Amino acid sequence: MQAKNTKLRLMTEGALMIALATLLSFYPKLMDLPYGGSVTLEMIPLVVMSYRHGVKWGTFTAFVHSVLQLILGFSNVMYCTTLLRQFGCIMLDYIVAFSIIGTACWFAGLFKNRVIGSGFGAFVVCCIRFVCHFITGIWLWGGYAPEGMSAAYYSLVYNGSYMLFDTIITVAAAVLLVKYAPKLFEKA
Repeated sequence: MQAKNTKLRLMTEGALMIALATLLSFYPKLMDLPYGGSVTLEMIPLVVMSYRHGVKWGTFTAFVHSVLQLILGFSNVMYCTTLLRQFGCIMLDYIVAFSIIGTACWFAGLFKNRVIGSGFGAFVVCCIRFVCHFITGIWLWGGYAPEGMSAAYYSLVYNGSYMLFDTIITVAAAVLLVKYAPKLFEKA
């Protein structure tokens, strides 16, 4: 009976984190770019879920959030001109880019100091997310680059313009939450 209650509690907490992440993906939206990408607070609940319950539940929660973001932002996929590019957009811009956030605890675990570890874990998953967007920016969105600008430079500037701020916000939030609300990161 205890295991069943624990699983139900984890699923409920995951659902709440997904709902909170989804809400934070819309409000407050600090910056919104025309072909997708914005500065939001949505990664924070996903990082917290990873730190509280590990890779399995963190990644599952982040994956479900990625599917929800895909559904809500599906019009961005339609900018891709072929089925292969649409598949690439779905996988790299949504599924992999958001699911990876659930692995923050792996990288945080490299440090004994929880404050440093939480900041490092958040930083690494944000960097991996940026790499996903950077690759699709070259491969899929490079055609939108202004004339004379390389696809790689366009992708770096476009994706870097929002991911830099998203990273700073997520890392700062992870560090501040671990430092000032450490009970939030304890398993219930």
